[in-house]
Amino acid sequence: MNVVLWVIASLLAVAFIGAGVYKIVQPKEKLAASGLGWVDGFSANSVKLIGAVDLLGGIGLVLPAILDIAPVLVPIAAVGLVIVMIGAIVVHARRKEYPVVVANLVLLVLAAIVAWGRFGPYSFNS
Repeated sequence: MNVVLWVIASLLAVAFIGAGVYKIVQPKEKLAASGLGWVDGFSANSVKLIGAVDLLGGIGLVLPAILDIAPVLVPIAAVGLVIVMIGAIVVHARRKEYPVVVANLVLLVLAAIVAWGRFGPYSFNS
């Protein structure tokens, strides 16, 4: 199960780091034009902040464990991403973007699995 948690955390890290960098470096208008219509409901600074949270959460899923510096941050990052996905689900459900809600739900479940495993039976302290 430890290998499964590493694979899940790594895939989530790639997804969230990529999404975070994309939201940070692209202007809000370009994000909206590329299909991220939800950005119209947020200020440019809020979109950049969401991108920064995605980026930091993705980094937090793997880097502390790889460096063996405060590996307890891994499940904390996973819980943070669960919270981010709850917010994303609310935003997309209000906009009736149900396929995106399903994708967010999958990411939420995967992050919750990492949090459960790393806080519980497969923590880095055991």
